[in-house]
Formats: sequence, structure tokens, C-alpha cells
Amino acid sequence: MMRTARKLLTPTRTFVRRLNLHEYQSAALMAEKGVNVPFGIPAHTVQEAVEAAAKIGDEEVVIKSQILAGGRGLGTFSNGFKGGVHVIKSSQVAEYADKMLGGTLITKQSGPAGKPVNTLLLAKKMTFVSEKYFAIMLDRATMGPLIIACSEGGTSIEDLAASHPEKIIKVPIDIQTGITDAQAAEVVAGLQVKGDKVAAAGQIKALYKLFSERDCTMVEVNPLAEDAEGNLIAADAKIGFDDNAFFRQSEVFEKRDISQEDPREVAAAKWDLNYVGLDGNIGCMVNGAGLAMATMDIIAAYGGKPANFLDVGGSAKVDQITAAFKIISEDKAVKAILVNIFGGIMKCDVIAEGVVQATKEVGLKIPLIVRLEGTNVKKGKEIIAASGLNIISAVDLDDAAQKACASL
Repeated sequence: MMRTARKLLTPTRTFVRRLNLHEYQSAALMAEKGVNVPFGIPAHTVQEAVEAAAKIGDEEVVIKSQILAGGRGLGTFSNGFKGGVHVIKSSQVAEYADKMLGGTLITKQSGPAGKPVNTLLLAKKMTFVSEKYFAIMLDRATMGPLIIACSEGGTSIEDLAASHPEKIIKVPIDIQTGITDAQAAEVVAGLQVKGDKVAAAGQIKALYKLFSERDCTMVEVNPLAEDAEGNLIAADAKIGFDDNAFFRQSEVFEKRDISQEDPREVAAAKWDLNYVGLDGNIGCMVNGAGLAMATMDIIAAYGGKPANFLDVGGSAKVDQITAAFKIISEDKAVKAILVNIFGGIMKCDVIAEGVVQATKEVGLKIPLIVRLEGTNVKKGKEIIAASGLNIISAVDLDDAAQKACASL
């Protein structure tokens, strides 16, 4: 029943521990490792965009919106302007930059709210004879890096995988050994490179070097293009990093663009809380990821819809609990809040103090259901009872979920 209920959840974002960079930032990291990338200049203002085009010095340039979502070329701005990527005359840069900068670009991957465009990439227009797909990802099945390549690229790899799976090759890499000459040659063959195959293999190795030395979770190039001289060029760039690599890659993490992220998740991260926004109306504050998933499942099983996943962890302090409560209550879609705590390391009285403090500070007007069990549960319930606040107590998880759903 729980597995069925979970299918009812529709996350607005998928929770993953990683940093994503913009295309221009990713291209710069690739270039550091010897990967061929088109010449490009980021611009944050219309004037900077005009100056970048002048520096490129060609009659035509490519102007690209920089957002952390795919499908930019087919996207639409909230102001009605079509397309987040254009090949235009250099004389048109001011006109296009004015329409794109400061706007919100909506793509099939951005969600209906879209993403703000605060940066443009002005890139040299290049002529390619073929476009391919290349990626390196961490693969659970092989327990290491996996290279995914295809001789056709520049479009949705998911659609191609469904229609022509035989065109996609997968090459697992031993993390201890690294990529071998034979494996690089296998990838080049799968890409159907027409030019210098030794040079192409060098590009594949350079991309793997980036993946390995920068602690990446993903390096994706779509398209990895071949020009008329047979050179492989990373015509697009997307790189992800695991948050656990921060201590080794601090200069990379300084490039983080929080304007592209859910502000609630940004606020939660500052307090070392795990938060993911969902599309329901019952806010959840739980300790432990497993209990949080069970709480969301049972809410869905009783006909409700969770508004978030929020795990306060096992050692949160009163100020963290207060912060978590505020983050949930500030979501206008939330019509009720369910606090479900099973005290172990996390003590029920600490949670109770945080809930009472936050309720008073926020001036909560919506129903609040609290279920406490475990360490110091008696003391926790006494704190809530003595608060004089209108808090609905629950004896167990079923009771809490039913009361939360009934309160809407």
C-alpha cells in the first residue's frame, strides 16, 4: 500500500546531493583539461553582451541563455519571447539581450515556474558536419563511472534511447585503473568519428580526466560535435558535482548560482536541513529520511498530498527546528502542518521547544498536528500542553495523518 501511495507524489524537484554549473562555467573547466570548446564570453548586462560580440568579431554570433535546465532552444520566456538560444547577427545582440536578460525562461525541464536568466553566453558560431552525444555518469550497476556515447546527438537522448537503443554504447570504467587506450578507442568507434581518431581519443580521455579530478557526478556534452577538419568539439557542456566533494573543490562550489534553486531549499541548506518542495498542501517536518518517506506515503494513503519532504536529522537544535518550521509555514500552498518525530538521538523535548517557539514567532493560523514518540516524549508533550497553543496531538502515525487530512 505504501508503494502505491508513493506514486501519488509529484515532486517539483528531485532531491540529489550535487552542484550544477552553467554552460559557460562548465566549458571553462573543460578547457582547463584540454577539451576543445567554442570560444565564448559570458555577459550579465546588455552592454557586456554587445562588447562580447564585438570581441568575437564575426558577422554572426550565438547567444545562449544560461539557466540550469535543458531544452533552452525550444523554451519560451514569460514575456512571450520565443527561444533561449539564437544564432543572430552581431548587430542584433543588444535587441536580443534586452529581451532575454532579466527574463524568465520556461522549458520542458525547468518546470512551469521557469528559471531566471541573469547571464548570457555569447559564443563563436561554428559549422559542424555531425553532432554526437557523450556523457560520463556514476553507474550503480557497474559501481563506477560509465561512459555513454552515441553517434547521433544534439537532441533528446531519452527519445533516441527509446527508438534506437542499439545506437547507444556504454563503456564502464574501473575507477582505480582509469580509462584505457582501448576504452577510449571503443568510444571513438561508437561515436563514428571521421577525423583523427587518435586526437578524438585524446578528447575522450580529457573529458574523463575532468570527471575524475573534479569529483564529478556527471559530465554531459550534447552535442559533442565534429567540425570539417575532423576535430571533436564540446559544443555544449553540463557538469554536476557531489556536495561531499566541497572540501576538495571549494573553488568550483564558489560558482554556485542560488538564483536557479528553490529558495526554500537554499534556506534549509543554510541550517543543514534536507528539504524538497512537493506540490501538496500538508507540510511535513520529520526526523530521518525513512520516516519522512513513510510519513508522506501515509498522508497520500489517507487522501492527502504532502507539500514537502523535510528531514531535520537526528541532532537538530531548537534554532534549526524553528528555521524548519518557518520554511514550511512560509509556503502559501501549505494548509496544515504535520510534525512527526520518533525520538532517538533527537529528543522529543527539543522538537517541542522548537515547535512552540516557531509557532509563536510565525503566528501560525493553520492547523498543526504533532506526533511525538521516543526519547523524552513525556517531557515533550508537557511542553506542548503547557504552551497554551492550539496544537492537535496525535497518538501514532495513522492518527496524525488522518487528523492532518481531516483538518484541511
